Amino acid sequence: MKRDRAVSVDPGGVTLASGEHVPADYVVLATGSSYAYPAKPGSDSVAEALDDLRRTNKELRQSGKVLILGAGPVGLELAGEIKDAWPDKHVTIVDPRQELLPGFEPEVVEDLRGQLDALGIDVRLGTGLATTPSTEAGLAGAFTATTTGGDEITADIWFRAYGTSTNSDYLADGKLTTRTPQGQVPVTEYLNVVGHDHVYAVGDITDVAEAKMAGHAMRHAEVVVKNISAQLSGERPTATYAPQPVPSILLPLGRNGGVGQLPSPEGPTAASAAMVAEYKGADLFTGRFIEQFGPTA
Repeated sequence: MKRDRAVSVDPGGVTLASGEHVPADYVVLATGSSYAYPAKPGSDSVAEALDDLRRTNKELRQSGKVLILGAGPVGLELAGEIKDAWPDKHVTIVDPRQELLPGFEPEVVEDLRGQLDALGIDVRLGTGLATTPSTEAGLAGAFTATTTGGDEITADIWFRAYGTSTNSDYLADGKLTTRTPQGQVPVTEYLNVVGHDHVYAVGDITDVAEAKMAGHAMRHAEVVVKNISAQLSGERPTATYAPQPVPSILLPLGRNGGVGQLPSPEGPTAASAAMVAEYKGADLFTGRFIEQFGPTA
């Protein structure tokens, strides 16, 4: 195992920041995307990430009013976690979009809206902020922000919960493939990078037409494992991947609430808050990944 940053990939291997070229018979691109903290850590080590989270916890403890920019799954989950830990804090979510969870079943969206109302989370759709708050994201400090609709929101801390960027700069030299305008990699139904039978891609970096979610990335990985295993045995890879016909999600709102939508033979099915809590809300899947990778992976 090598710990370094990739700066280039070609059909025969990976070039590292150190200058070393690591040859490979098979390459899997799984570098994902970047997202604003705290949805994704801002540090590269476990110790630094824990320090960051403890600092943010301290900042939140001394903040009575919280503003979250973005009403997608990340912003909603963050709001739910904050209200679960501190029910008395006032949480406001702002998003220019006109609806929650577009594309999901009406009963799921209605359930979500009801739970947000019950938690006292103030969701303001169809509006954004005219200017960025005067304080730094994640740090306590009172401020007043004006929405594009002219309303004023006073808060003590804010977080950005929107905007992703694909981690694919190391492919900019074009030695392997040409990226899409979104920085993603064109893949086949076998999840090969187009034009390369021994190079695969999984997760957010692929151009698969679906929401970029961890559950989909795990399904990608299963396909790639089957195909590489077949090639190693001298067989033709046959495992393919196709996006699900309807969107699915498990969206917890704290440890005991949340909404979900799952596929079934009869079509999309709503998941109860209890089911969402059991499968994800209780530990946000940390138990599953600790079992797979260990506590310090």
